[in-house]
Amino acid sequence: MVLVSGKVLLQKAKKGCYAVGAFNTNNLEITTAIVAAAVETNAPVFLQLSSGALKYGGFELAGLAIAFAKKVHVPIAVHLDHGPSFEVARECIGFGFSSVMIDGSALPFDKNVSLTKKVVAAASAKKVSVEAELGQLKGREDEVFSATHTYTDPSAAAKFVRLTKVGSLAVAIGTSHGAYKFKGAPKIDLQRLKEIGKLVDVPIVLHGASSVPNSLVAEANRYGAKLANAKGVPEVQIKKAIKLGVCKVNEDTDLRIAFAAAVRKFLKENPSAYDPREILSPATEAMKSVVMRRIKVLGSEGKV
Repeated sequence: MVLVSGKVLLQKAKKGCYAVGAFNTNNLEITTAIVAAAVETNAPVFLQLSSGALKYGGFELAGLAIAFAKKVHVPIAVHLDHGPSFEVARECIGFGFSSVMIDGSALPFDKNVSLTKKVVAAASAKKVSVEAELGQLKGREDEVFSATHTYTDPSAAAKFVRLTKVGSLAVAIGTSHGAYKFKGAPKIDLQRLKEIGKLVDVPIVLHGASSVPNSLVAEANRYGAKLANAKGVPEVQIKKAIKLGVCKVNEDTDLRIAFAAAVRKFLKENPSAYDPREILSPATEAMKSVVMRRIKVLGSEGKV
């Protein structure tokens, strides 16, 4: 199948009242796990690469993602996650990404609008979809960091979409990047999301939405990890968010924990192992299971 625009995936999701899983990749094993899970569940997905991933694996890693996307029957968008600048977004558009995010969320409103409009103009000529962000999530995602939440204002979101003509909008409603999203009971501002959904007519994106399952954390800790008090967004809240207009849900942390847990376990049980293929194969399977579970939670299984 040819590479699919993110706009195509999200418009179908919006109409069908489900969300498409967006999974970050940093290497061959993660890419393999995501694509295998999508094929097995017959689901559309976003294969995401952050600027940090591009620094780590180069555009060769992006080329691998694009090659994977083109050889399977399920629709896949290869997406730049948290693009830090117009230059990086333009480079990804030129390389063959089918979707890009420009993250001007740390900028004043007018400058965020200006930057986003510039990327939208560059992307439209290549029929590449654009995601932007208004509001800031607490936590760190590669180069993106905020010490506090800056919640998305619904009326500002409507104005932002109108001015930029952006294809989708990531909003801040209390989720955060990383494995430590909440100190108390996990909760996101669904009422704010409902208000945004009434005013914004483009698909809404939820970042920082990993669920950080207790069983996954316990498995990693059992084999030497130190992930005390890790908490994520409960799946029941993600499902409620989808009913209120969320069409794309990002996932990264759970894949990382699954990877670490599987590698730790294998090396503990096989101390003489040194072949990377033997060590990493269980990690690939563990990440595949995480992706498959998330696809089912989002309701995108079978939505090709």
